Amino acid sequence: MKVLDIKNLGISFGGLRAVNEFNIEVGKGELYGLIGPNGAGKTTVFNILTGVYKPDSGIVKLNGEDITGRRTMDVNRAGVARTFQNIRLFQKLSVLDNVKVGLHNHYPYSTLEGIFRLPRYYKVEREMDQRALEILKVFEMDDEVEIDAMNLPYGKQRKLEIARAMATNPQLLLLDEPAAGMNPNETMELMETIKFVRDEFDMTILLIEHDMKLVAGICEKLTAINFGEILAQGETSEVLSDPGVIKAYLGE
Repeated sequence: MKVLDIKNLGISFGGLRAVNEFNIEVGKGELYGLIGPNGAGKTTVFNILTGVYKPDSGIVKLNGEDITGRRTMDVNRAGVARTFQNIRLFQKLSVLDNVKVGLHNHYPYSTLEGIFRLPRYYKVEREMDQRALEILKVFEMDDEVEIDAMNLPYGKQRKLEIARAMATNPQLLLLDEPAAGMNPNETMELMETIKFVRDEFDMTILLIEHDMKLVAGICEKLTAINFGEILAQGETSEVLSDPGVIKAYLGE
């Protein structure tokens, strides 16, 4: 079953074709990688998927539903969650409250109920606390709930960002260079975390990454792009050994 199905995706900026005729299919439960040199168009693809940009052409389907050009909040509600290359946590909020932010679609109460602290407000807050704690326990961070996000080690901030994304109950998780800025030990831990998320939550994951050891270690399939166009697509070992991919990364 295809969780993500993109056909003929394209977008231009000021006459520059940033993504051209991009196609990809990601099956349920797959751990899929999107690779390419800097400026290849990878993050642009993610921005289209999450509603930051509207494409000039093409269709994006999630579980068969057309989500092309929807607003970011509507894409998230449809079942797509994302992390960023530069960590975007609420640094001065606690670990618990950062995860609770991800629950906002599933535990709503009105503005008036919040302002006047009506009974439903307290009920929903208790439910959110419980659910956030359950998620943090899965990520082995339940003993750090009161720590401000800014005081966590870098690797755990990455872990918290993934936990917050999982709180939105996604069907597809997009990871944008999750290993950026990590040392080798942190990268190894991250690899285990990503595998764990896929298996524990039965999650479908699409990731952008420059660390080829990480890519080779966890991705089952890859799409390699350069200048917005697909260079190679298929099994990880085949794509990484493709002459066009090697040339794009290393030059002549």
